[in-house]
Amino acid sequence: MRAMISCTEFIPAYSELFKFIDRKSGRQAVYDYWRSNFDPDRAPVNQHLNKSGIRGCWDYWSHTLNEEAADFTMTLDEEAGYFRIDMHHCPSKGRLLETKHIEPFDEYCFHCDLYRLSVEKHGLVYEYDFSRTDKAQCSLLIYDPLKYQPQK
Repeated sequence: MRAMISCTEFIPAYSELFKFIDRKSGRQAVYDYWRSNFDPDRAPVNQHLNKSGIRGCWDYWSHTLNEEAADFTMTLDEEAGYFRIDMHHCPSKGRLLETKHIEPFDEYCFHCDLYRLSVEKHGLVYEYDFSRTDKAQCSLLIYDPLKYQPQK
């Protein structure tokens, strides 16, 4: 009989695993672990990008984020060449912040940056803003550099 771990236990367990790897082998080992579990050539987002270009971002993340019950706003402007996600409340990081008996891995949210590996293979630029992860918030901008010039 195989035991399954529920999502309510998985998120803290995942964070604790990252902390364990960091303590035993260093921060680079955590990044290597993330990378070993993410194949940029086989990631499901690729199917959407191959089929629909930047619209594929909308198709992929609208399904994924709704399935995770995230509180977010997405913007797609194909003519201007950009796609954006504003995460108002990430359910994973939110759960970690609400859990009082553990301290979340300080870079827990950075594993989301692995999508960069797939997106950039399609000639798109990928910019993630992790400055509000202490509030379970972040934002992601993906754009076609031939069409869109972000304001700095």
